[in-house]
Amino acid sequence: MSEHAVDVLGELRDLVREFVRERDWEKFHTPKNLAVSLSVEAAELLEPFQWLATGESGELSAAKLEHVRHEVADVFIYLIRFADRLDIDLSSAVREKIALNRVKYPAEKVRGDARKYTDYD
Repeated sequence: MSEHAVDVLGELRDLVREFVRERDWEKFHTPKNLAVSLSVEAAELLEPFQWLATGESGELSAAKLEHVRHEVADVFIYLIRFADRLDIDLSSAVREKIALNRVKYPAEKVRGDARKYTDYD
């Protein structure tokens, strides 16, 4: 990630912190509660896609696309808050995980194949 992206993540973290402080919600934001909320919000991303033929964005109305955008924001807000409470640097965590995934899923071996790494020889 670029230095600018790290700055943006820090700015967003500070924005979320301020929002939470203004409402005196820190006491509710335990890692467990945030993990539950993150899971609930992620599940809400599924609703607009339920019963669609392919699940492609072209099947969604403008109102449903807006709903999805807001749910994505909710997921990201909870993720930022969760990481903040556990002192996880999101930029570092993403870089570390991509490095691990490069080992699990070498491009020359898995290109075009969506199986789990344990299903490869």
